[in-house]
Amino acid sequence: HVQLVESGGGLVQPGGALRLSCAASGFRFSRACMAWIRQAPGKEREGVGFIDISGLDTFYDPSVKGRFALSRDNYKNTVSLEMNNLKPADTAIYYCAARPEWLGSCPTEVTAYNYWGQGTQVTVS
Repeated sequence: HVQLVESGGGLVQPGGALRLSCAASGFRFSRACMAWIRQAPGKEREGVGFIDISGLDTFYDPSVKGRFALSRDNYKNTVSLEMNNLKPADTAIYYCAARPEWLGSCPTEVTAYNYWGQGTQVTVS
């Protein structure tokens, strides 16, 4: 069965950095679009970043562009989110999400991703 397990969240001061990782199993990772999606208290889920199957094409929400960077390792079945210059507004639960066997350009809509991890808390304070 599909599993997505996030790690790396925590408490960090403004201006600090964190690296989130997601270990995937149960599907052909090398053929899956991957995303990091976050949800802050009282707010809707929002897509932070999306990465295509090759890892060469990424899309970021404007609020994190230039501060966050996505990468993936199709041999280790992992996707990572490097977060720099963190702000209190980045505080949220961060979810790793997958859309396996997608053809064409990867979607940048949260609703297109049908498998989710349990989430990891990031607090910037």
